[in-house]
Amino acid sequence: MSIDEKTAKEKIVKYARSIFERGLTSGASANMSVRIDSGWVITPTNTCFGFLKEDELSVIDHDGNLIRGSKASKEFSLHKAMYDKRPQDNCIIHLHSSYATAWSCLPADDLADCVPTYTPYLTMRLGAIACVPYFAPGDTGLAVAVGEVAAEHPGVIMANHGPIVSAQSVEACVYGMEELEESCKLAFMLDKKQPRLLTDSQINHLKKNAKP
Repeated sequence: MSIDEKTAKEKIVKYARSIFERGLTSGASANMSVRIDSGWVITPTNTCFGFLKEDELSVIDHDGNLIRGSKASKEFSLHKAMYDKRPQDNCIIHLHSSYATAWSCLPADDLADCVPTYTPYLTMRLGAIACVPYFAPGDTGLAVAVGEVAAEHPGVIMANHGPIVSAQSVEACVYGMEELEESCKLAFMLDKKQPRLLTDSQINHLKKNAKP
């Protein structure tokens, strides 16, 4: 269920600041949106998560028109591609967080499951993480590529770009992004150490018992 515009703005400012202060993003390299009844609230273009102001957040209608606030993030089409395939979800976050972005620069052995499953929590939060090919900034092909996998994958890594996560609530989206970043960090820490992965049966058990 979507939330009202005022609550959406409050949550974006609150959680974006937390994400920034904990070093999960820097500069003006991230964007976040929340679905409301009349459309979406999204962070404006060229803004920093650590210094957002509620009255400057962009309010977009269902047709993508700016209703009020500052000019919307140029990544809105990317968010819209996920929302179109995930009507149950109400929040999307895209970061250039260090470990997930570094992981995005490596070749993926499995495009439908590109992050190793060392612990239960990534599967519980997001399931298998898809990887889509590289597109230049602003290329509409990126939104198309993400849209093609979004229905089955709330977590996606965009090659040489970074992660994007979708969830039913703002809180779940933040937690999912944090878990993806930590899982990529583990992948680097355990590289070349022959770690023990969860088995297919263990992963399937998690999927069957995961909360929606």
